[in-house]
Amino acid sequence: MLRIMLSALALGALAQTARAEDAGPQQSVVAAPPQAVAVGVTLIPGDFPPDRGPDGNTVVFTAPDGLVVIDTGRHVWHSDAILAFAAAQHRPIAAIVNTHWHLDHTSGNRRLQAVFPQAQIYATNAIDRALGPDGFLTRNLANAQATLNDPNASATDKDETQMFLDTMAHSASLRPDVAVTQSGPMRLAGRRLDMYVTDGAVTDADIWLYDKHTHVAVVGDLVTLPAPFFETACPQRWSAALDQVWATPFAIAIPGHGDPMTRVQFDTYRHAYNAFVTCVRGTTAAHDCATAWAQDIAVFLPEDRDRRAAISMADYYVGMLREHGGKSAACLRES
Repeated sequence: MLRIMLSALALGALAQTARAEDAGPQQSVVAAPPQAVAVGVTLIPGDFPPDRGPDGNTVVFTAPDGLVVIDTGRHVWHSDAILAFAAAQHRPIAAIVNTHWHLDHTSGNRRLQAVFPQAQIYATNAIDRALGPDGFLTRNLANAQATLNDPNASATDKDETQMFLDTMAHSASLRPDVAVTQSGPMRLAGRRLDMYVTDGAVTDADIWLYDKHTHVAVVGDLVTLPAPFFETACPQRWSAALDQVWATPFAIAIPGHGDPMTRVQFDTYRHAYNAFVTCVRGTTAAHDCATAWAQDIAVFLPEDRDRRAAISMADYYVGMLREHGGKSAACLRES
């Protein structure tokens, strides 16, 4: 089971459902091709390769002065796909926005800035606590080194671990050049985007965006499939953030992991999320809560393996959240 908690995900729980033969660090992974979502809005899909950490979705807005990149993935092949898109468009990357600090959304920052050093990173300061002396990422350093030294660790696990250590060695690239501290309109590379900052949700403070011109909302890990990722989350405040997204007149919502959603699909996810959190705070058996979650989001689970993954991850999260009174151990925003 993969146990490298490098992006605050229950990777081990998911790996139990679909473990593939280890192909080692040389395995070839090809990023999915870019997808046009609306005029001037492109999705570079993330992925979840077997036994590896995921890459979150990247959304690129075309702006008068260049490209605005929302989230940068984890792996080299994902950041290479972003750079290839910029090259094909013959436009510079002018700005980078991180919806939150999880490494599957931020590890590509330094690779993009190496090519486009003028591109400023816009993010909240939530990364400060994660990188602090007792922060979530700092605590993983000792475990990561132990994995590298473990003769029984797979080549893939060691490869993923080395990527984590490389990112931590350049952790300045995870911090914002421009700290986003409050909600409001911002003009990035000449394009107006409405930026919303949460007070606790997936992390201490997350960003989601709404583009009035195309009616596209980019919601980061406020929506993830096959399950919400709760390692650093405040579930009740997360629910409030979903309600805030719903109150905007978006037509398409792009999640942190998964395909773009219509309003109806987003509302299905929102209600399923609220039902799951309510179940967690009750006394229903963990597996029953997890099974109900998978049933509520069945429209997003086209194959049996997707359903098994959803149940496995949700089951894991029920136990994790209940251990800490219905929230993650990292949450400081809920009683």
